[in-house]
Amino acid sequence: MKDINAIYYNEFGIAFHWKKETKKYRSKIQVVFRDTGFLFTKNELIRFAEHIKNTMNSNSVCSCCTQKDSCRAMLLETPVPQVSLAVSAKELTAINDLIEGTIFQLNVDNFLSDICNN
Repeated sequence: MKDINAIYYNEFGIAFHWKKETKKYRSKIQVVFRDTGFLFTKNELIRFAEHIKNTMNSNSVCSCCTQKDSCRAMLLETPVPQVSLAVSAKELTAINDLIEGTIFQLNVDNFLSDICNN
């Protein structure tokens, strides 16, 4: 973990900045969970949060299912139009926490940076 600056993490995944910024990674947030890694801009991260909320609000498939913690019946869109993720209700909740926590921490960091620079 010496190559990264962690932004936020939970039991399901982690969001971080790479310490060694190259042109490819500049101003991007690496989000890793399950077997998947995404390199998002902050705007893409916000769009992903919107997709998560939409999925949470529109899927009642798992509300009465007895296997809702392991059944990956929900299709979660990502900011990458060609990529969607099959997730369970439990995974969706964990992804939501990871993304919302990351956005919150980025906003706190920006706020504190603004205050310190004034």
